[in-house]
Amino acid sequence: MTAAAGVTAARVRLRVEGTVQGVGFRPFVYRLAHEEGLAGHVRNDERGVLIEVEGPADALDRFAARLAADAPPLAVVQRVLREPLAAEGGDGFRILESARTGAPDALVTPDSAACAECLAELRDPADRRYRYPFTNCTNCGPRFTIVRGVPYDRALTTMAGFAMCADCRREYDDPADRRFHAQPNACPACGPRARLVDACGRDLPLDGAPDAVAAAAAAITAGRIVAVKGIGGYHLACAAADEDAVRALRARKHREHKPFALMVAGVDAARRLVSLGPREQRLLESAARPIVLARRLDGAAVAGAVAPHAPELGVLLAYTPLHHLLMDDLAAAGGPEAIVLTSGNASDEPIAYRDEDALARLAGIADRFLVHDRPIQSRTDDSVVRAVRGRDAVLRRSRGYVPSHLELPVPAARPLLACGAEQKSTFCVARGGRAWVGHHIGDLEHAAALAAYREGVAHFERLFAVRPQAVAHDLHPGYLSTAYALERDGVETVGVQHHHAHLAACLAEHGLTGPAVGAIFDGTGYGTDGTVWGGELLAGDLRGCERAGWLRPVRMPGGAAAIRQPWRMAAAWLADAFGEPQPPPAWLGAAVDARRWAAVAGIGASAEVSPLTSSVGRLFDAVGALCGLCLEATYEGEAAVELEAAATAGTARAYELGPGLDPRPALRAIAADLAAGVSVPDVAAGFHACLASATASACEAEAARRSIDLVVLSGGVFQNRLLLEATAAALARAGLRVLVPERLPPNDGGISFGQAAIAAAHSG
Repeated sequence: MTAAAGVTAARVRLRVEGTVQGVGFRPFVYRLAHEEGLAGHVRNDERGVLIEVEGPADALDRFAARLAADAPPLAVVQRVLREPLAAEGGDGFRILESARTGAPDALVTPDSAACAECLAELRDPADRRYRYPFTNCTNCGPRFTIVRGVPYDRALTTMAGFAMCADCRREYDDPADRRFHAQPNACPACGPRARLVDACGRDLPLDGAPDAVAAAAAAITAGRIVAVKGIGGYHLACAAADEDAVRALRARKHREHKPFALMVAGVDAARRLVSLGPREQRLLESAARPIVLARRLDGAAVAGAVAPHAPELGVLLAYTPLHHLLMDDLAAAGGPEAIVLTSGNASDEPIAYRDEDALARLAGIADRFLVHDRPIQSRTDDSVVRAVRGRDAVLRRSRGYVPSHLELPVPAARPLLACGAEQKSTFCVARGGRAWVGHHIGDLEHAAALAAYREGVAHFERLFAVRPQAVAHDLHPGYLSTAYALERDGVETVGVQHHHAHLAACLAEHGLTGPAVGAIFDGTGYGTDGTVWGGELLAGDLRGCERAGWLRPVRMPGGAAAIRQPWRMAAAWLADAFGEPQPPPAWLGAAVDARRWAAVAGIGASAEVSPLTSSVGRLFDAVGALCGLCLEATYEGEAAVELEAAATAGTARAYELGPGLDPRPALRAIAADLAAGVSVPDVAAGFHACLASATASACEAEAARRSIDLVVLSGGVFQNRLLLEATAAALARAGLRVLVPERLPPNDGGISFGQAAIAAAHSG
């Protein structure tokens, strides 16, 4: 390709930044250059994609414009920098080897669901990839979970150990093929393979099935529990409608009541389980393929043990070729339309992702193991999202979303690490205006989770060339994330109050610095006065905030024991509401031991064993226990989940909180109503309504006092749909702008980004 006779050739260097590696961008550039009749070359490097291209000026202009306008489906072009060069002449356009000369600055792509073209090959008996569980191309497949370094080349992924066969190499080298430079390219002749094994790793007989996936489907249909190795780790699968299988999974996994996620083949099957609006459907079908929470339908064909007492079901669509094959085989054998697909772990442990670890840890849970030999570099749980107020809301950010970056509204003047909180832990690294929030790790009190946390931080620091000079952490002296921050050598540490980080995370996600009023409601956060905060009215910005108001504090009898036993909070709140310890409510009958209740009520005044808390999460516990819904919690927030479920069927009673977010008047009225036989749904609906109204009124008053028109609603309690929607609606009616977390969780999974935003605001 050369300029036509009489046409003056020009040459430019184009630097393309954004998510442009691992998405078929170089093959796209190659084809685009041929279409425009241009010469030159393209290569990956540590910053993204670098192009030199030569030809007529008008063709160069079209080429540059089309880089963003016609980019591949998974690409995100942030900017194209243009630099004129001297023309060199020459023919042809080439893809060059990647350059590895500087510090990494390229954006790594999240894992993406299998595309339609790959699925068509998977189901075509005439195709050489028929029933091949690891089919992928430049438009889909594993990315983040296999990346070991940048630039994104096969040698720096976990596919490095699989040498491409001649057929795959021809595809890889053919600019007209959609697998042109597809780094995970593979086929049955040269790529990873699936096997069905027992807990010792020994191959199991397929009993007439054509392959391991079909044999796994037969086992699930027969009521077995199968551990399935996916893109980011192991899942545990069983038939969702099989009550015995689901109960067995709960017993073996030691997960008493927390809802299980469900996988189905497509949207039509999902519609038979949950109510889907356009936004829920879009989320389900997105390339990220998250678990989507949606209102369960009456009569949904799932076992009662799948999600006891929960108002919603978590549903996801098959997203890898292996999952699609599994669901196809289940349908062909007359098996279940929906399967439980829950994290491959025992309760509260990190998901298993290394084969030997999975076989050891899941041996007492799974009857069969569907494994494969493609290594996983980074363990990633499924992401969890829902649609609220016409917007997406991420509740757990992991596979499909990580490691997409977020922009900081105030660029960091020095590289940062933010260490997050203790539960629902994430970390965040930041450099300049970019911040990368890590995948969901879990609760750091587990040794395996802490090890995964340390590994994840080190991986992100290498991947994004962040060598932290400042490390932000929570103020809680007992958090293991705080301990990790303080043990880092040669850095400045920055302590950030927990609820300020929640406020900052929401502001920064929306590109704002404040000021704002924030209602930050959660279960536990270390306050600057040494007490347990969790019902905070804050006013401030990224640089600082004031505690403008708070829920009336009450004692937590037994400290952490009160989180596991909500009836303790009921005893404490009743004592506070009536001015003296109360006997266990008669309507609870024998559900509470009177002697234990009396003992707990008696220790309530002791600061040593019963710290003060302003936590709205603990208030939900108290009301849930008073209603008899949850006296002993088997997972975090169980009482709140069941109280919200009850409220959806109720008619709100007229309760009120006293001045200064004082719930005592409401609690006295709730106790009287329950004693009089008022239905639990009506009481639950009334509690939600009065808390939403009081919260909105308090925010409105504080915003008016400070001449602020912006209100943030965040913290784990605002995962409650009823509370969030009612509070936001009341604030909107008052003419205030309302911000809620969308791309980050409102729970502690967003804390690390808030810490990073605060540290960046102070770094200039």
